Amino acid sequence: MASIPINHRALFLDDIGRPLKVETRPTPQATAGTAVVKILVAKILSYSGDIYNGKRNYPLPTPMVPGCAAIGHIAAVGSDATKLSVGDLVLVDIYLRGRDDPTQAALSGIHEGHTEMSSQLLLGEWRDSTFAEYAKMPLENCYRLDQRRLLGSTSEGGLGYEVEDLLALTGQLVAFGGLRSIGIEPGDKVIVSPATGAFGSAAVQVALALGASVIAMGRNMEVLKNIQEMFGAARLQVVKITNNQRQEIDALARCGLADAFFDISPPMAAGSSHIVSGILSLKHSGRACFMGSGIGDVPIPAAALMAKNLTIKGKWMYERDDIWKIIQMAESGVLKLGKQAGWVTVKKYKLEQWAEAFSCAAQRAGPGEQVVFTM
Repeated sequence: MASIPINHRALFLDDIGRPLKVETRPTPQATAGTAVVKILVAKILSYSGDIYNGKRNYPLPTPMVPGCAAIGHIAAVGSDATKLSVGDLVLVDIYLRGRDDPTQAALSGIHEGHTEMSSQLLLGEWRDSTFAEYAKMPLENCYRLDQRRLLGSTSEGGLGYEVEDLLALTGQLVAFGGLRSIGIEPGDKVIVSPATGAFGSAAVQVALALGASVIAMGRNMEVLKNIQEMFGAARLQVVKITNNQRQEIDALARCGLADAFFDISPPMAAGSSHIVSGILSLKHSGRACFMGSGIGDVPIPAAALMAKNLTIKGKWMYERDDIWKIIQMAESGVLKLGKQAGWVTVKKYKLEQWAEAFSCAAQRAGPGEQVVFTM
């Protein structure tokens, strides 16, 4: 691989609410405990524009280089690297954890976390993220991928994916972290709600790959039917969210009592009926996982919680072991990516097209859809 250039191009944000701009900046250099990654593709969240214009009100230090999960090649590593080598294809994980206290966490380029201590993670060494030609990340946030297996031709034993297909792992990973935190096993029945967005539909796919059956809830029956077509209807039932709790509970009952309820509600789902409906549709000793954000306080049916010995768990993101597990699932072929799973890259943009890219991502946030930056 060619040596790292002195300068590189990066998308830069001076302050929340101000327009972004592409700048030529000094290329980061690897130091102990770090890797420099030549970014190939970076994911754009459907709400990326709302993060940087201030609508989402996410805490984030500026000035900085924004970013999200990415795929790239290792360009350089620190002197203490033991596994990663120059040229390796890696998944760049943006979920940063404190090395001296892993309970403190932040999302590179997106969110400085929930405490004063976690905010320290983005104030210095890790201020800049992946919307750039090169990004410096902690060694432990770069996960080696089997390039030959994932990108190789099917005639030679590969899975035939394109590089951008691998970004599907990042949405699947969030769902996997939540599902695994409540011990989803083969044969379980899981209610996923709402299932019609990018993360919810990923949860449907991951739960099916884990051997569970799924009841997918959502407001749009057409999209729910599309999800059935994407992932197969054999172990997938659909229920419409109507904001009529009795209707929802009756519809869920026709699907049979569930072992688990997985919620990943976006802010616009505040006040929705589906949360109580889902909890009340759990069998004895059922489990619920909440991964949604910004929906405010939600009612919990305490009597049912006690009578049925239910467990409710909150989860932000995933554990490091979850990353290795889901990579293993993808490399084995158990978890499909790209067109094989109905995933589609709607459009690829250059950094200079950031405004158009954010707009496109906001409009195309349906099941299996993604918009990306390419460098």
